[in-house]
Amino acid sequence: MLCSHLKLSTPTLAVTQARALRSDRLKFTIFGLTLSSSWGNGHATPYRAILRALGAAGHQVTFYEKDVPYYAAHRDLPSPSFCELKLYRDWEQVRPEALESASDSDVVVNASYCPEGASIASEVLSLQRPLKIFYDLDTPVTLARFREGKAVEYVRAEQLREFDLVLSWTGGRALDELRESWQVNLARPLFGCVDPDTYRREPERSEFRCALSYMGTYANDRQEKLDRLFLEPSRQRRDLQFLLAGSLYPWGWQWGENVKKLEHVAPSDHPALYSSSRCTLNITRADMAESGYCPSGRFFEAAACATPIISDWFDGLDHFFTPGEELFVAHNAEDTLHALDESPEVLERMAARARQRTLDEHTGAHRAEQLLHFCEEARSGRNEAWRAQDAQSNLREVA
Repeated sequence: MLCSHLKLSTPTLAVTQARALRSDRLKFTIFGLTLSSSWGNGHATPYRAILRALGAAGHQVTFYEKDVPYYAAHRDLPSPSFCELKLYRDWEQVRPEALESASDSDVVVNASYCPEGASIASEVLSLQRPLKIFYDLDTPVTLARFREGKAVEYVRAEQLREFDLVLSWTGGRALDELRESWQVNLARPLFGCVDPDTYRREPERSEFRCALSYMGTYANDRQEKLDRLFLEPSRQRRDLQFLLAGSLYPWGWQWGENVKKLEHVAPSDHPALYSSSRCTLNITRADMAESGYCPSGRFFEAAACATPIISDWFDGLDHFFTPGEELFVAHNAEDTLHALDESPEVLERMAARARQRTLDEHTGAHRAEQLLHFCEEARSGRNEAWRAQDAQSNLREVA
């Protein structure tokens, strides 16, 4: 049986928690976007946290990633120690090996934004032995496309009901829609998380020192909030330093001299960036906010580094952190500036509470534990369905 959550805060927290996961050793095969590069995506970091915990608990994981130039040029984890990473240029060349690995696995995970993912899923779904999971780290995007009658490369709408389990990066309305509109048998949330051995407080570094940091790839639907909660405060307080880190921004824009811009910050430098920020800002994409229950992985990374968090509001935010006690909620520039003007003592207490909440509930080991629990739930449901089919078959033979 799975153990209850453990309350630990040692330097080897993820490994210690992982030892408490179920004793059965499972073999996982995963087809995903990227594990090797964190550049310009939000997939690699949570994959690493969860797979590191699974590996520490003795589970065997093979991750198949298409070797594309975009990520090859910014590869910051080419050889993970906690799982086997298989990079491939062409699916047809790796297909026999990959399907053999999948057929011999206990669990196969097809994930969102995997190139040619729908074609790979169609072959995986024909396998008899493994438990078949679809993990959507972009659920609101996927469902919006399906509602519009449009396709995505990584899964077909009619395939969702064929999986034993569908995991969603968001909870709330997305789970209801998966069940009610797309006939998913078992839909469960697997939220973002953090590896606390990687993300912890570090000494400040001058290149990252600022009153407020924001780290995120450019998205048009976040721009209005970015202007309201980040850029407007920077215009009102020229005496404060602001730091914007992320790719794909139109750098031709006019920025204030007190706004420093970085194209990319490697994951190894994230803790230093957070630790050098008086506060850090979270901004939720519109489709995520509409779904609700959609914490960014940045939430937990910043909290694990004991950095005070300022966030926009979304439904379900208080399920993860308590507003006013563990983070600030900002609706306008004045809210942001109010948080920045709090005393160091108030900020430190708030950050400490958020950090403890994160270590208690939101690590990669916790998500790995939840994943294993959901696998048990799905396996039980599939076995019951098989028994029911056998019973019906026996009745037909008697008749």
